[in-house]
Amino acid sequence: MSNHDETPENRLRKELPEEVPVGGASEAVDAPQEQRSELTGRQRLAKGLWPPRVTRAQLIVALLLFGLGFGLAVQVASNSDGDSALRGARQEDLVRILDELDDRTQRLEDEKQGLEKQRDELENSSNQAEEARKQTVEKEKQLGILAGTVAAQGPGITMTIDDTKGTVEADMLLDAIQELRAAGAEAIQVNGVRVVAGTYLTDSGNSVSVDGNKINAPYRFKVIGKPQDLEPALNIPGGVVQTLEKEQATVTIERSDKIVVDALRAAKRPDYARSSSQ
Repeated sequence: MSNHDETPENRLRKELPEEVPVGGASEAVDAPQEQRSELTGRQRLAKGLWPPRVTRAQLIVALLLFGLGFGLAVQVASNSDGDSALRGARQEDLVRILDELDDRTQRLEDEKQGLEKQRDELENSSNQAEEARKQTVEKEKQLGILAGTVAAQGPGITMTIDDTKGTVEADMLLDAIQELRAAGAEAIQVNGVRVVAGTYLTDSGNSVSVDGNKINAPYRFKVIGKPQDLEPALNIPGGVVQTLEKEQATVTIERSDKIVVDALRAAKRPDYARSSSQ
């Protein structure tokens, strides 16, 4: 067929492009736009993640979590190694290990009991030593009062003998001291001189000497003891008070809740006596 046979319609079909399927044009047009949208989202994501923005608190938390995880991993590995070692041990080895643990536990228990016993002994010893020290101090005070080396105070009486005639002699005062001792006197002081077990009295002209110390009337006795016993002992018929009054002396006795005996004697070292414990 020649070119002249082609009709205008056929020529027009050849010149036009092939028909595009339905929707093809739309997909062809939309594809580049979707690619552009996906690319933009990735860029936005990358831009949000880099460069990283880490705060100080987040960094500290991350380090703590890392350290905790590392410690747990090491502990798990250690336990696994120990369990593996015991799991692979023979029965005889396991029995030996248990026996060693029992022995060690027993030794520790014995050591604990020994230490507790030592602690109790030390506490008892300390308490006994403290009690002995207190008793020693108290005994020293008591002996010091009797020996006249320590001042004393307590209830008692004050007896004053006024001798205007000068008729009171040393033996009369000594009788008064003996009567007071028999009535329970624990400390006696006459005109500033402490009376002790070895005290002696002598006449010295119109006065009296106590252990070589001259004292003059009026003679004042400070006596510590039970007043209810001391005063009646001096006032018994034919006793100290009546004897002194016969010599025209005036005797006054006063009770008191607090008598202070503060005259002291120097402690004397014995020449021959020694403690039997030496």
